[in-house]
Amino acid sequence: MRRRETAGGARVPTLIVHGGAGADPADGRDELRAGMRSAVAAGWRVLGDGGRAVDAVEAAVRALEDHPRFNAGRGAVLTATGTVELDASIMEGDRLRCGAVGAVRGIANAITLARRVMDDGRHVLIVGDGALQFARAAGMPECDPASLVTERQRGRWLDRERTAGAAGTASAAGTVGAVALDRHGTMAAATSTGGIFGKLPGRVGDSALIGSGTYADSTLGGVSCTGDGEAIIRVALARRALDYLKEADDATYAAQVAVDLLVEEGQGQGGLILLDWRGRAGYAHSTPLMPVGLMSPALPEPRLEF
Repeated sequence: MRRRETAGGARVPTLIVHGGAGADPADGRDELRAGMRSAVAAGWRVLGDGGRAVDAVEAAVRALEDHPRFNAGRGAVLTATGTVELDASIMEGDRLRCGAVGAVRGIANAITLARRVMDDGRHVLIVGDGALQFARAAGMPECDPASLVTERQRGRWLDRERTAGAAGTASAAGTVGAVALDRHGTMAAATSTGGIFGKLPGRVGDSALIGSGTYADSTLGGVSCTGDGEAIIRVALARRALDYLKEADDATYAAQVAVDLLVEEGQGQGGLILLDWRGRAGYAHSTPLMPVGLMSPALPEPRLEF
């Protein structure tokens, strides 16, 4: 079991959540704040009561998937053909257990499907029709794919001639994610997204890839990334961020150096959140806005930083 043993015994539980580095700073900050506050509260209800980190990150991300303002689940951006295809991954850092899904249709909470893949243990990543068949076998509820399309995103898609060529740029909302450390010293991370606006059907980004969009190792820390997926994949950003954390033992520094790597070598924009094995938080982004929420026993209520 990969945990740090400390003389002090139990750890101080900590949760950090992000709402995406593609969020528009001029559009609906109050709505973003409400959604972030709800997501942090959902994760903290688990973590603050002594629950497991993996359950906390799933709960926080599910709350953002259910909120129409964020690019995950209901509210996801649309593909070139006007459909919703979701990617997600989750990882628990004691045994490096992980699960992921990509290009999923008809499932509202891709993060829970990724969790089922992790708990099943046979595979790490399942995509497309195979992921839907796995969901059916696991007894997960399906939804009408059209129910995930919001009027906001439908309007963007119908106006796609005006935004021609925008695929691959920051969307009106962003990938969501969470990282948690529980009192047992277990680290977990989770990420979920609808991808990039106007993407080709079947495109899978970093949010479904362990080591790129998500990583957790209880001896080091946990990371969830957001931004230009292809650039994040090129530099394996999540795992590289933990390498920087190991070298510097400074969460804020590691996050910033990792984002610099994304921009300079990955040739893309984005951001990430992370926790180190002590529960110290760090985050950084190269975009104008990345909503972040934090919670620990030292805070009387969720701290929102954006």
